[in-house]
Amino acid sequence: MTDSTDATDGDDTASTDNGDEADDAVRCWLVEREFGDRNFVTIVYATRDGARYQQWERSTTSLRTGSQITAATEIPESELESVTDEATRERYAREAERTAEQYDPDDPI
Repeated sequence: MTDSTDATDGDDTASTDNGDEADDAVRCWLVEREFGDRNFVTIVYATRDGARYQQWERSTTSLRTGSQITAATEIPESELESVTDEATRERYAREAERTAEQYDPDDPI
């Protein structure tokens, strides 16, 4: 995870410097973790307003042996997808807010 602005200042956009040009990154909060029947876990991080998200699958083995899932992560803006369903957007916003209130961004959860 890269350094970013403090999420309490209302700006969840940060610049990350990878040696080239600075890329805009957005702090996203863990909003969903779903355990599937194929030993995979679907993980969803979303912006605090619930409007954008990123989803991926990790094996249960990698969850035990790999890097921890944290309350928040920085995701390049270009890698986020739009949430088109209003109910999902509202649910993601509620969950992102709840996670942000209960955990620091680097807390493993």
